[in-house]
Amino acid sequence: MESSDDEMLFQDASDHFYEAPLQMDFPGTQSTELIQEEKTHTFTDDPAPSDIHVLSCGTSVVTLAWVAPDGISEFELTCSSSTSSSRQTISNSCSTEVADLRPGTEYTFTISAVSDSRDQSPGAAVTACTNPVPPENITVQGVDHSSVTLTWDAPAFRNGATYHVACCQDGKTMQEEKTESSTVVFHKLSPGNKYSFKVVTVLPNGSRSKEAVTFARTQTTLENLLQNLGLKEYYPNKLSLCTVLEIDKKTVTDDPAQSLSFLPWLFLKKLMMVNVTARSVKCVPPDDSEDSLNVDIYQDLRRFVLTEDYSQKVNPLDIITALFLCSDGFLQQEMTLKMSMCQFSVPLLLPNCDSQQSTLMLWALRYVVKKYRPHSLSDLRGFVEERIIEANLPLVSFVRLGDCSISKSQVINKLLSNPQQYHDTFIHRDMDCGDVPRKVSNGLVELSWYLPCGNKNIDIFPGPVAVANLRGDIVTYDTQYSFLCQTSTAVFVFFDTLDSNCNILTNHHGNAQFYLVANANTKSFNMEALRITAGEMTLKKSNVILKTKQNDADFVRNLRAVMNDAVRNTALNMKLEDVAHELGILVDEDIKECQKAKENADAITVKIEDTLKFKESQLPLQGDIWKMLAKLEKEECRLRKAGNQNIEIYKSEIQEQKIALREKQNSYEMSEAMNCFIAALSSSSLERSCFLKWMRMNLDNLTREKLTGLREQYKEKCQESSENKEEITLLDRQISNSALGIEHFLREMGQFYEAAISLSENSQPRQQMQHLPRLCAELLLDGFPLELVDGDASNIPLRWVSDVLLQLNTLVQPKNKIMVITVLGVQSTGKSTLLNTMFGVQFAVSSGRCTRGAFMILIKITDSFKEELNCDYLVIIDTEGLKSPELAQLDDSYEHDNELATFVVGLSDVTIINIAMENSTEMKDILQIVVHAFLRMKEVGKKPKCLFVHQNVADVSAHDKNMKDRKLLLEQLNEMTEAAAKMENKDEYKKFTDVLEYDTETGNWYIPGLWHGNPPMAPVNAGYSEAVYDFKKNLMVVLKHCEHMTQGNSIPEFLEWTKSLWNGVKYENFIFSFRNSLVADAYMKLCAEFHKWEWSFKKHMYNWLTTAETKVSNFQIMKSKFENSDMQDYLHRMKGEACTELDRGEKTILDHLASYFEQTEGHVYLVERYREDFKNSAKCLRRELENSVITELKSVFEIRRGMDKLDKIKKTHTEIMEQKVLHLVEQFRKDKSSKSDEELENIFEGIWQQTLKELSFKGLQKKDIFSLVFGELRDNLKQKGSSLQQKMNKVKLEQCGQAPFVVTREGLIQKVRSYFGVDVHTANVQEMADNVIMVCSQLVMEKVNRKYDYHDTYIQEILNMTDHRLKTNKNLGFSNNFELELKLHICANAARKFQEMHELYIKENDPRRCLEQFKHEYCTGFKDLFNDGDQCQRKAEEFTKLCLSPAVEAYISSSLGTDIVDVMLQGQNAFQFSTRSFFQYSILKQLLTENNFENFVKYICSYECYVKEWIEGQITDQLSKGHKMLELEEQHLRIVTKDIMEAITIAHNDTTENGIKGFINNICIKLGQKLIIPKDALETVTVFTRANTEPFVHWLKKSVEEMEESLKAKFKEGDIQSKLRKLKVKPQDELFKRVFGCGVQCPFCKAPCEAGGQEHTDHCASIHRPQGLGQYRWVHSNVLLTDICSTSVNSETQFKCLETGYQYHPYKKYREIFPNWHIPADPSIQAADYWKYVMANFNEQFAKKYNAKSADIPPAWKNITKQKAEKSLEESFIVK
Repeated sequence: MESSDDEMLFQDASDHFYEAPLQMDFPGTQSTELIQEEKTHTFTDDPAPSDIHVLSCGTSVVTLAWVAPDGISEFELTCSSSTSSSRQTISNSCSTEVADLRPGTEYTFTISAVSDSRDQSPGAAVTACTNPVPPENITVQGVDHSSVTLTWDAPAFRNGATYHVACCQDGKTMQEEKTESSTVVFHKLSPGNKYSFKVVTVLPNGSRSKEAVTFARTQTTLENLLQNLGLKEYYPNKLSLCTVLEIDKKTVTDDPAQSLSFLPWLFLKKLMMVNVTARSVKCVPPDDSEDSLNVDIYQDLRRFVLTEDYSQKVNPLDIITALFLCSDGFLQQEMTLKMSMCQFSVPLLLPNCDSQQSTLMLWALRYVVKKYRPHSLSDLRGFVEERIIEANLPLVSFVRLGDCSISKSQVINKLLSNPQQYHDTFIHRDMDCGDVPRKVSNGLVELSWYLPCGNKNIDIFPGPVAVANLRGDIVTYDTQYSFLCQTSTAVFVFFDTLDSNCNILTNHHGNAQFYLVANANTKSFNMEALRITAGEMTLKKSNVILKTKQNDADFVRNLRAVMNDAVRNTALNMKLEDVAHELGILVDEDIKECQKAKENADAITVKIEDTLKFKESQLPLQGDIWKMLAKLEKEECRLRKAGNQNIEIYKSEIQEQKIALREKQNSYEMSEAMNCFIAALSSSSLERSCFLKWMRMNLDNLTREKLTGLREQYKEKCQESSENKEEITLLDRQISNSALGIEHFLREMGQFYEAAISLSENSQPRQQMQHLPRLCAELLLDGFPLELVDGDASNIPLRWVSDVLLQLNTLVQPKNKIMVITVLGVQSTGKSTLLNTMFGVQFAVSSGRCTRGAFMILIKITDSFKEELNCDYLVIIDTEGLKSPELAQLDDSYEHDNELATFVVGLSDVTIINIAMENSTEMKDILQIVVHAFLRMKEVGKKPKCLFVHQNVADVSAHDKNMKDRKLLLEQLNEMTEAAAKMENKDEYKKFTDVLEYDTETGNWYIPGLWHGNPPMAPVNAGYSEAVYDFKKNLMVVLKHCEHMTQGNSIPEFLEWTKSLWNGVKYENFIFSFRNSLVADAYMKLCAEFHKWEWSFKKHMYNWLTTAETKVSNFQIMKSKFENSDMQDYLHRMKGEACTELDRGEKTILDHLASYFEQTEGHVYLVERYREDFKNSAKCLRRELENSVITELKSVFEIRRGMDKLDKIKKTHTEIMEQKVLHLVEQFRKDKSSKSDEELENIFEGIWQQTLKELSFKGLQKKDIFSLVFGELRDNLKQKGSSLQQKMNKVKLEQCGQAPFVVTREGLIQKVRSYFGVDVHTANVQEMADNVIMVCSQLVMEKVNRKYDYHDTYIQEILNMTDHRLKTNKNLGFSNNFELELKLHICANAARKFQEMHELYIKENDPRRCLEQFKHEYCTGFKDLFNDGDQCQRKAEEFTKLCLSPAVEAYISSSLGTDIVDVMLQGQNAFQFSTRSFFQYSILKQLLTENNFENFVKYICSYECYVKEWIEGQITDQLSKGHKMLELEEQHLRIVTKDIMEAITIAHNDTTENGIKGFINNICIKLGQKLIIPKDALETVTVFTRANTEPFVHWLKKSVEEMEESLKAKFKEGDIQSKLRKLKVKPQDELFKRVFGCGVQCPFCKAPCEAGGQEHTDHCASIHRPQGLGQYRWVHSNVLLTDICSTSVNSETQFKCLETGYQYHPYKKYREIFPNWHIPADPSIQAADYWKYVMANFNEQFAKKYNAKSADIPPAWKNITKQKAEKSLEESFIVK
């Protein structure tokens, strides 16, 4: 059906046709309309669907329904919105669900009926809006005590929606908010309540989403404050003292508090340093100075806010309360103690505003000890010292009822303060942030006290008074008020007005006197109400105090008088904890662990009635037994009482005594007290810490009264006169016996452990004690001090301390790096107080002698700060005072102080020298002790930093004013340095700055006095705390720049220093007795490195010299390459090149040395003092190599020059012979005659004989070597005087040296000849002479085996070596005649060998012989020429056999030596040849393993010979393993064969003329720097050469290959020994030089020196021997000596020898005779067990061998096993 245009217009208009709307009840739907839509087909008047409506509507789905016209089953649905439109067909249904709609969007749905003919009716429409989506991901963004912040994710399709948020509690809506944003904040909520929050999305049409619900609980006031202060993670009671004491960047920086979270840490930081400004912490406001400049006071008045903003402020009381709530009991104790020192009030009842529960801070207060003098004792000059919480003090409480205009706290402060010494004990409103509203501290009861000093003109109250102050209204805090009413002597109630609340005053009953304090000046004051209340309370007039128009001073005076009357003669005995329990108040001590710990502590201390008896019965091991052990240990080192006894027997007796004492200790069963103590330590960490606190408090209480009296007597006796030594000694003993602390129990633990360790490893007592060191290590980590030095015994339980520190190392691994700070100074000058203030620790401080010995405490470094300090922990060491009055009277006081100072300075990285200005008269003595210690450390390699602290200097300009004092101090330090240097025999130190770096400007710190006013009511001086803080900051800077601390010291290294320093100080001569494995290890590493550099230098020069000699030997062949220079020019050039190489090598070593000392590993700072020695050794090595190289060059050039003349003669002969043969061949060829070989040979023979007759065979002239050698000897002895020259004139060298050299008495100087021990002396000289002769003979044979001609440098080298040996052994006392005879003997034998060598050389190089040597080759060449035979193969074979093969063998021989040395310095041999010490260890260990007497004798008596044989044996063994020698030979053979092949190829390419002769010459030139081609053989090969080059090259390469195989076979046949003898560089000699060192032996026991480098200033040996092994014996009895020099040098015994003029000289002063020998004391009694075992084991054999009587072996030596000997060897050489 077609449509007209009019119809189309009509259909288009139908889109805008609407029927009347139909009202729907469904939310969000609009009217239904009938619409005629445009269709693709003809529209009809068919009825449209009716009653279209929305059945349901969701966020993305709408369900529709309608009524269908009759007969219609198909419908078309159109869904449209403002942004989209869609159509769908619906069949057989009158409802449908439309999905995938956008939430919160309005849609129009149009339904049309479709007829069977596809005609469409007009549409019926309905409008509906989809539901909005509720907010998603609702998050509680922030919560505090009164507000909650919510956030959520906004829906994707908002369409103008808003959010309605309801805050509900218990089903009630508390607040509602509407917002378009996705964040809302609810304010003014109640703290600590749970709320629900409902959020819905609301569309503009009112459509609402479902509710989204979340919950949140507002913080309590306490939680909110803790969060703001950054303390939330520590609540409750999780903040520990160790955490607070940790050192981080904040503890040493002054960054202002930028937020509230900084404040608690700032408070703690200041409090731990006892800074009275600790309560004045506050946030620093942002800098608004720029804005303030622009303020117009008239225009901008509206900017000023009359109400204060407290958001960034906190009341100090809230900070204190919060910290106490977050701290554990031990931090609470420490805070209370430090607050009491600052005269701050401290918490008595601590409130928790969340639980409304208070806690009685009994435990926190127990640690506060106060000393005061009540007026009742002022005349007796006595004082009272007691724990404040246990003192029977009257308590006066101050409380507030309602509002009060009088500042109660301010009144109390004035009440307790002197007008001249006002102090804010209690925080009040006029202090920093005191006016900030309190949040958590209301209900806090603070406690303070007034303590009189005994001066009636100063004291406010005649006796002590405790004062309590309740914060807040008593109506609110009734429990606290009740507590105060029942515990107080008097209660002062402050108020402005009395109303209905006054019932609280009348209802409370107690023993307290009540006083009402009111401000009568206020309008609210009601006198009538006051009268009624006073009447009800039955108060007297004096119990009512009114502040009228009087000023504050009068008011306070009145109040003070009333208070004085109230407390006079009244005191309550009621226990605070009992009252607390009655009122339901918690007590901090009631926790199970604390009560259990108290029971354990009481179980021990309750039985102590007499301290001395208790120690004798319960702590027996540390009494006389331990003190006797300490004395024996020192006597074992100092040997002062040995007298004329045999030293080793005396030491053996001491050992037996020590063993007996240990056995006596082991005989004691562990006492009941010690069992309880150790059991308590084995409990949980908390219980253990509580136990130790209870123990300390109980023990302090027990001993305080007794010690106070004794200390007063001390002071009096010391001040009276210096003649009371016996009384002072007795008092000292009484103090020591009366003192009883935890350290005594720990000391007893240590003694039990040390005694048990002396038993066998499997013994039960030993096993039972194994856990004790770990217990003590855990205590160290918990912050308890460890006793390093027992001050009573002046000794260290070394094994105990060692094992404790090792356990500590295990516990903290891998964080085990430490730095050590120590303080030294006069007694009672505030050393411990300085450390306590600086680090917050708890070293004992009180009157009298506080610290005995030395204690260490561990302080952790935070991870963030340890990178700067390069350590994990700080170790703080506190020491007893030097020059203490009680010790000053004793004979060994100076020695004691020196020992202690040396020990702790040696352990320290920084030493603080504490000097109190009032003790400046004693400063000189102290400085000498300190300088002594620093000088000793300088000598042993330690470089501690030094800071001087001058205390009690108050002036702000002290630093400037004391410039003169600092100059004086430096002068005194210089004076003391010079004095100490003389005492230590170190005269090179003249100034203090010679010993260590010291700057008078930066090395001195001035600190004012500790107290601000008169104690006991004086707070700590703020200037003191600030000055100490500044010093602490500087100290950290100093620690950062400690030279060695780029790597840090580990705990094991600290332990090693502890051992070695203590072992050192036990000897009188510390510097020369000190031995430290860290220093030794660092020295060994340096030696090992230096030996590597040294060998690298020597190896390079050996290789260079070999190349140079090769060039010289090939000079004629390679002359063209040397620019036609003559030999002399070439020598000059080679010398210059040698010097260049030597300079480079020396510089390389010095550079290596400098780099080595710049590294941070290996403790190189400990061996800094050896740097110069090794520098000098490098320079010495350069000089030695220069002399050797130049001498060798000269001799090679001289010999080569002589050979050149011979070579010219030989060459002339060869040319003549060649010409004659060629002429004859030419003649035969012209005749064309044929000859048989026999005929040709006859013809050649005729020509040969004829030519020989024509030639002149003038060879080398024969020299008289004896004359040449004798001339050199005469020159050598010119300096010895004319008498020797005259004797030489009578000598014929040829007749000398034919018999063995024998030393006679005439060979010794007169002093020795007259000595009755001359036979032994003669034997020693004979041994030395034999060694010199042997070494010279070896050198002669080396020269002879080289088969060169004689040169004068040979005998010069031998004489130089002899002079060196004689100089080294000059102490043997030989005469000039002996020297002459020895040199004649050596030179005569050398001359004989050299004469034979010279004559053989002349014979070998005779021109006629050389010509006849190759006669066969000439004949063969003649026949080949005549017969025109092919010469290529024969010539190639001759060239290879006669020229190349010998040259290759010589090359390998010259190269192998250095390679063998390299092999021996690597792999399994690297250790034994790395240093001289390790070499000695290796030899001695092998000797012990073999245990062969003859080997020991050879080692002792013929050390050099034995060592050389041992080294050669090691080389042979090493090279025999796996055919190593053959591998090295074949390796060089491959290399040189390859070079030859390359030379052949290059020469073949370069040769254009002269045929084979030129070709061979080119090959020789190419190989001229590596191979020495024999000239004679070369000339022979090149005659009669008429062969072609190409085939010759082929045959030559083949011959070279055959040569390689032939030499391989030859190498396999030779034995190693013969090969070693043929090497140019003898590896055995090089290794010997490396490990033999300077060759000097100990003047007493002949132990070889092991010092590194050649130019060391001091000789030393790791282990010394009994002198009898060196053939020393008692003169009269002929009994071998058992004395060991490392013991003797520390004894009172004497020695005599040639150097002493055979006069007795003290062993202790051996360096006066042998200044270059350093003989340290043995590091332990077991150190010399090796040689003790050897001597004891072979005593009879040694006696027989030495023709002496066997030694008196000490009994202890006979108990030494082979295993113990080996262990002592490892200990002595520090082999790990």
